[in-house]
Amino acid sequence: MLSNHLQNGMETAKLLWSRLPTSDAEGQDGVGIGHYKKTDGGTVESLDYEVIENYAYREEQALRGKLYMYYSVCVKWFFALLIGIGTGFAAVFINISVENFAGWKYSLTFNIIQKSYFAGCIIYILFNLALVLSSVYIITHFAPAAAGSGIPEIKGYLNGIDTHGILLFRTLVGKIFGSIGSVGGGLALGKEGPLVHTGACIASLLGQGGSTKYHLSSRWLQVFNSERDRRDLVTCGCAAGVAAAFRAPVGGVLFALEEVTSWWRSQLMWRVFFTSAIVAVVVRTAMGWCKSGKCGHFGSGGFIIWDVSDGQEDYSFMELLPMAVIGVIGGLLGALFNQLTLYITNWRRNYLHKKGNHIKIIEVCLISVITSIISFGLPLFRKCTPCPESDLNSGIECPRAPGMYGNYVNFYCSSKMEYNDLATIFFNTQDDAIRNLFSAKTIHEFSAQSLLTFLVMFYALAVVTFGTAVPAGQFVPGIMIGSTYGRLVGMFVVSFYKRLNIEEGTYALLGAASFLGGSMRMTVSLCVIMVEITNNLKLLPLIMLVLLISKAVGDAFNEGFYEEQARIRGIPLLESRPKYQMRSMTAKDACANQKVVYFPRVVKVSDIVSILRSNMHNGFPVIDHTRNGETLVIGLMLRSHLLVLLQSKVDFQHSPLPCDLRGGSLPIRHNLSEFVKPVSSKGISLEDIHLSRDDLEMYIDLAPFVNPSPYIVPEDMSLSKVYNLFRQLGLRHIFVVPRASRVIGMITRKDLLIEEHEHSGAVELQSTSVSSVFLLFCQWPKESYRFVRSET
Repeated sequence: MLSNHLQNGMETAKLLWSRLPTSDAEGQDGVGIGHYKKTDGGTVESLDYEVIENYAYREEQALRGKLYMYYSVCVKWFFALLIGIGTGFAAVFINISVENFAGWKYSLTFNIIQKSYFAGCIIYILFNLALVLSSVYIITHFAPAAAGSGIPEIKGYLNGIDTHGILLFRTLVGKIFGSIGSVGGGLALGKEGPLVHTGACIASLLGQGGSTKYHLSSRWLQVFNSERDRRDLVTCGCAAGVAAAFRAPVGGVLFALEEVTSWWRSQLMWRVFFTSAIVAVVVRTAMGWCKSGKCGHFGSGGFIIWDVSDGQEDYSFMELLPMAVIGVIGGLLGALFNQLTLYITNWRRNYLHKKGNHIKIIEVCLISVITSIISFGLPLFRKCTPCPESDLNSGIECPRAPGMYGNYVNFYCSSKMEYNDLATIFFNTQDDAIRNLFSAKTIHEFSAQSLLTFLVMFYALAVVTFGTAVPAGQFVPGIMIGSTYGRLVGMFVVSFYKRLNIEEGTYALLGAASFLGGSMRMTVSLCVIMVEITNNLKLLPLIMLVLLISKAVGDAFNEGFYEEQARIRGIPLLESRPKYQMRSMTAKDACANQKVVYFPRVVKVSDIVSILRSNMHNGFPVIDHTRNGETLVIGLMLRSHLLVLLQSKVDFQHSPLPCDLRGGSLPIRHNLSEFVKPVSSKGISLEDIHLSRDDLEMYIDLAPFVNPSPYIVPEDMSLSKVYNLFRQLGLRHIFVVPRASRVIGMITRKDLLIEEHEHSGAVELQSTSVSSVFLLFCQWPKESYRFVRSET
């Protein structure tokens, strides 16, 4: 009873917290099975991860031997190598470009403010505005799908939903150059989410052999003809993007496993791990090469690595309470951040962005100007603080010029031995600001007033900036927000406990982890990423504590950040667990209102065209009639395959009689690659096919092209079991049929074990070695049956 009341209370809290329109009910009326309306007017389409084992597929598989299998495995590992190298180089290029633009900006501004702070402010605003304008122009006029972080769309792709344009070559180019402009322009966003999207684009382009539109394709790369193989490559690309963004190869593997994929296997784990390791090698090699000064302003502030190994070495039991408070604050602020971005994004997509690209450009430019004025202007109102006594062992210099890596920035100070604590975190790159907040042995560097000011302003800027027409990640802004209030709590702990071994930077790290956990709801992968980027394994138990608390608090209010953003984009993600109500529903209840549209085995071309025009279904049952007049379902025919047959016309026949598939005499007129839709494209449409009157009078025998073994469930199976089957196998269609009238056999574990004889090379199922196997049916009351397997 108590658990039921608690669950009802949680559901009520979620309902009161989130009252936004959802797109769950869209896609049934006028759109068709497999298509879903997006809130911006486009459509998303389900993917076919199931292997279509039709006649052409089986004939082609019969021609392939073990040599082809070994070749396919080698190519997959080679592609994993290329994905790692490509993503690593893309990350290096983005980081070097961002750091150099930031270095030029701060160097120029610092030289000008020696004469006039007003002129320096104008130059600072114009420099940021030029970078941001280049980014938004690329997105609005060249690659609209490159806006945002891209993680919700990639998560949808790996969940079985293809959004048009997200994995194209122009999206890759727009993501790389758009990230350079938006991050280099000082907006309150990061480049880590776009790097995940970049890695996925690189993997997808390699999987389909390049881009044919821009004549950048290679035939020898066009090896994989199934969505399942391409999905595995995109998974490698996602892990490579995280590994490149945070220099966290293990965190990248766990991110792909925990956050974006809904289907996993051990072979894929090895390839993902290999890809992440390659990225780590490429990034480390590039950083070593840049240490000689060949990369301009790129240096220790480039790739994210905030070493806090020299921080707090031990903690007491009394500190666990303020650390738990940090977790609660992270859960509350993270849930609030998700809800605010959801409201603003919903308003922006439904009203503001519908007015045209010029409104998108004006919006981003306005936000850029406001961000620049705040980051430059607020430190001017902050009174400078005298530098602390220098400690030669700490390696910290006070003061430093603004924009230079390190603590204690001298900005608008009357004395050369003073620093501006607000400029140290505001008038700086985000990576350097986080490094300052994480720094150890800098007690009382920041005042509570400055940290509160920065927290409120940057939180508001991050909420408003996300959702604009530029590539935007939320990892680094989340770390900045969390580390700010974490450092505030650390200041309170230092003053309350009055112990010398307590470091404010340690609490800043825990605050960063708590906010990311409260917003994104990641646990294992985020914990490993935080350990890898801080190089401090001693803090692992504390990071785990704040992550668990922040995630639990955030889950009480709304869903995770990426799930909320996917919902508002109209991406119908299947969550890891079915809804509680599905336990009392059956498969028949789910499809009760559907009208099944089917084809006969031999169908007239005009009938195919008529049915395809009248609805947008993507799967059609194909039936045939036996000699006794009984109707028999022979398989599933996909809409995309029908369009290929109509376009090629090579399978048209004058006779309405079926062809004979026995004996293998039917010639194969199609390559399997013809039936594969290019990634993130609309594929063939009915309007692209031109048929004459004579063509419409012809017939097509669909038997060689149907999937003869689709997944089938009985009508009284619980909907929760159907849900798990659908999600875990990555299906697009499931047939719901009446209860079977008879059983021809039963497969157990032993029937799936194969023995291979060493000398003859023959393959034999282990169950055939049993002398006699028979199945006994014992009738029970209410017409239920018990199956007993007997072996002698």
